[in-house]
Amino acid sequence: MRFTDDTIVAPATVPGTGAISVLRLSGPGALSIADAVLAGGAGQLKDAPGYTVHFRTAHCADGGLLDEVLCSVFRAPHSYTGEDCVEISCHASAYIVQELLCQLIAAGARSAAPGEFTRRAFLNGKMDLSQAEAVADLIASSSALAHRTAVSQLKGGISSRLSEMRASLVDLAALMELELDFSEEDVEFADRSRLRKILDEVREKIDRLRRSFRTGNAIRNGVPVAIVGAANSGKSTLLNALLCDERALVSPVAGTTRDTVEETLSLGGTLFRFIDTAGLRETSDEVESMGISRTLSRLSSADVVFGVIDASPPTEEILKAAEGLAARVRFDSQVLVLLLNKCDLVPDSVLNKSVCELNKIVLFADNKVSVLTISAKEGLGIEQLENRLCELYGQRFASVSDASDSVIVTNARHYNALCSASEALSRLRSGLDSGAATELLAQDLREAIGYLGEITGEITTDEVLGEIFGRFCIGK
Repeated sequence: MRFTDDTIVAPATVPGTGAISVLRLSGPGALSIADAVLAGGAGQLKDAPGYTVHFRTAHCADGGLLDEVLCSVFRAPHSYTGEDCVEISCHASAYIVQELLCQLIAAGARSAAPGEFTRRAFLNGKMDLSQAEAVADLIASSSALAHRTAVSQLKGGISSRLSEMRASLVDLAALMELELDFSEEDVEFADRSRLRKILDEVREKIDRLRRSFRTGNAIRNGVPVAIVGAANSGKSTLLNALLCDERALVSPVAGTTRDTVEETLSLGGTLFRFIDTAGLRETSDEVESMGISRTLSRLSSADVVFGVIDASPPTEEILKAAEGLAARVRFDSQVLVLLLNKCDLVPDSVLNKSVCELNKIVLFADNKVSVLTISAKEGLGIEQLENRLCELYGQRFASVSDASDSVIVTNARHYNALCSASEALSRLRSGLDSGAATELLAQDLREAIGYLGEITGEITTDEVLGEIFGRFCIGK
């Protein structure tokens, strides 16, 4: 059964307390099914023009009034799905919504599967696959930057770039196929020097998109910030202070945190994912050792490392702790923020001495280390810490402040396809340099074109579509 053969229905709004709920019908029978369930008004919905709203009444099985509703009519192909659609706005009573759903299904509609409305929009040519995936990203966006990036992709930002690259490769593929047709005449229709030039240009564009994935993944899922340090340095207290919530368990007993605790927070329009970790120390406890292993793993994969150091011990111990943390950070891809915690317990003169010594590490690390003094328990310095994060990532994400002017890859499926396309073009380039046969070159070129087509859905399978749209919410 094709998706366009029947009519589907589902709530388009989240169940719960609210003023209204919206039920969405899409398919060839959407208007007639709505007419069968809803009464009142002049004329029938199946005769109404698109982009119009109509007052109707819904009744219970015994004939009593169920609700008064508004029906928005959208005519194919000028609707979200490209089919006839009706959106019924009713009061947000769980009983009313369920009763209306049952009546619409009894009248001939079918309950929609997750993502089925957007899947129909893709199958009916209303959007390509990357734009369809951007719909889910738009719904899930939890920061201004994630929202702007999703809107850019929904408007076809990545699609237009891929279309240009794919068109260049398709032209080359056509010439190579022509060579294969005339292989007995030993004729070259594709100029090899031109081919190399176009390949290098396309590969550079693909690799530029690939490199943007680290930024895109941070935008979509939150910039990973690992909070690390010795046991009882105040890591969990810092997480709670940032979130303004008692999210992590705090105790004077060393080794309380055995596993990572993750929470997200939007600051300055950017989403950050803070990861509280087990304290770094020597231990014979097997469970705590497992937690420390996870700490080191999170530290290595984070974009930002908050190195929390107790400001109470002598300066020599503080420097040793800082150097130990700095040794674990890759300054080519990570930023270290050293936080002298519990500053409220230390005289200013002692604290200033420690800060001066720590600043030497900043110079050693080519200014990729920041030193701040805080008291997580008292909330001192937390605002300055948040401002520092916003400064760091305000600069890094400056290029996507206007999402219409940039293309960022945020989807792992797209990233993997770009990697495969780049590898195929790399093989093709090597084959050109070594004088490989045309049929071998053509195969690599076809693969690269195929991988780019997978991103936009020009080449795809029902299995891939099921996996993608199965992650959508019902009603979208």
